[in-house]
Amino acid sequence: MTRHPLPYAVNLSILFTELPLLERPAAAAAAGFGAVEFWWPFPTATPADAEADAFVVAIERAGVQLIGLNLFAGDMPAGDRGLVSWPGREREFAAGVAAAARIGGRLGCPAFNTLYGNRIEGRVPGVQDEVAIRNLGVAARALGEIGGTVLIEPVSGIPTYPLRTARDAIGVIDRVITTHGVTNLGLLADLYHLTVNGDDLDKVIDGYGDRIAHVQIADAPGRHEPGTGDLDIFGYLGKIADAGYRGHVAAEYIPTGASADSFDWLHAAL
Repeated sequence: MTRHPLPYAVNLSILFTELPLLERPAAAAAAGFGAVEFWWPFPTATPADAEADAFVVAIERAGVQLIGLNLFAGDMPAGDRGLVSWPGREREFAAGVAAAARIGGRLGCPAFNTLYGNRIEGRVPGVQDEVAIRNLGVAARALGEIGGTVLIEPVSGIPTYPLRTARDAIGVIDRVITTHGVTNLGLLADLYHLTVNGDDLDKVIDGYGDRIAHVQIADAPGRHEPGTGDLDIFGYLGKIADAGYRGHVAAEYIPTGASADSFDWLHAAL
């Protein structure tokens, strides 16, 4: 196993789902994690104050750091993957950004995954992209006020999601930077999604290693814990570290059994 200096975190929207959401930060701490991330943990873009407070308190009491938070992405179980490029929902998107900034500011969260959104039948892709660039400018400015970085992620498994490769994501990032003069955007390198979509990880790291702002892992095929597939996860993490990345590596996989029993790979890595 390749050694590297990167710390680990756990995604609590896909792991420890055996437990109620607010109990998961403590379970992650008990499993040895000092850092966690979540997909948007609320059913709407604008949670009530009591909901947001309970989420913040659960993380604070567990003594873990929130290092990543997805923005509201629509109805994920139904297949939605973000509001960024969804015409007509700009106000809802901006309200969700503001809610994320309030929560992230309280917890010192540095990174916010901003799912681009699917192509919508009957909508012109170029129009959707114009909406996306405007919305990402709004997000970058608002989250920049709390020191946050906007993450752009290629995703697999959703045929209508247009960002499939690192190059696709970097193209969006560069367009936002050029259009809005902001710089707090970066590539979310999910090694599973990139691999499944056919990206060459060596070329991704060589070409965009200095643009990687967050890393997530799951083995491929299967999207389970490291060691269940064929992906040289730790070798690639070593290369990402060599390229200068010093952030967390978030475990974002579907465990093959109970979440707490799926961390043999972590103990070996540490």
